[in-house]
Amino acid sequence: MTQPSVIITHDFQKGVEPEMPMQAVITVEEIMALIPHRYPMLLIDRVEDIQLGHSAVGIKSVSMNEWYFQGHFPGKPILPGVLIVEAMAQTAAVLVMKTLGADQDKLVYFMSIEEAKFRKPVTPGDVLRLKVTKDRCRGPVWKFRGEAWVGDSLVAEATFTAMIADKN
Repeated sequence: MTQPSVIITHDFQKGVEPEMPMQAVITVEEIMALIPHRYPMLLIDRVEDIQLGHSAVGIKSVSMNEWYFQGHFPGKPILPGVLIVEAMAQTAAVLVMKTLGADQDKLVYFMSIEEAKFRKPVTPGDVLRLKVTKDRCRGPVWKFRGEAWVGDSLVAEATFTAMIADKN
């Protein structure tokens, strides 16, 4: 496994902020080691640009072979918006688990979705970039802001919360 690089950000009014470890890419194999989702509900292919405890970018390559396109909609396939939000949540779950440490015996549960907006349809051939940023964390409850992008277009956004709980 590659050692994470370190990114230092600078706020010119406050000086240098604390170092925030960054890992470049998490593969689908590592995603499956961190969260329990499997086909057909594993909706992210990799996670990039992870800043532990802060943000991550999930990648979803949308293929015509996906199971939901059989009925959503025949002749005009569109990725269901609820699955876009689920992919954001899975990206956030990977961020949480990576931040807590892979040895943790924890699960990340969806608690709420707020302010969801779907701006453009996502269709086969699109590559979704799912940008999630931690808004706050209070004990086991984490709140995130998520955006889904296809190229330079914002296609969906939502605010959502998750709870960290023991597996058992």
